[in-house]
Amino acid sequence: MRNKPTIDDLDRAIIAELELDGRLSNTELARRVGLTPAPCLRRVQRLERDGVILGYRAIVDPKNGGRGFEVIVAIDIAVNDGETIQDFETAAAAVPEVTEMRRMFGQPDYYLRVQVADPEAYEALAVGVLSRLPAVNRLLSHQTMRLVKG
Repeated sequence: MRNKPTIDDLDRAIIAELELDGRLSNTELARRVGLTPAPCLRRVQRLERDGVILGYRAIVDPKNGGRGFEVIVAIDIAVNDGETIQDFETAAAAVPEVTEMRRMFGQPDYYLRVQVADPEAYEALAVGVLSRLPAVNRLLSHQTMRLVKG
């Protein structure tokens, strides 16, 4: 059994810098957090090994990537047994336009973040795909006016 990783202030500083720019060189990261490169690299590798840092990714501008219209979709499913939940989650996760999915306590059962090109593309997706996912009982769409944080 592994112990829970301990994180100190230097680890937090490293994480904060990498959250801002995951492409920082180790030398620049070390300079920003006040370490020399070797111990900084060892800390980053430990944070990765311990599962604190899960990975690195590119952040794509949705508008420039053809997905500038964002909708938050609240979904209630008709049956909440294990098989139905698994079927719904598998099918919803396979929809490329669904960029985030959260199972909720209480109502609704799920929130999905959907990103498409425009309102017409969303309507086609909602009617043709989302409403036909396994056991969907209710689907409420909320258009994002503006992303404030995230």
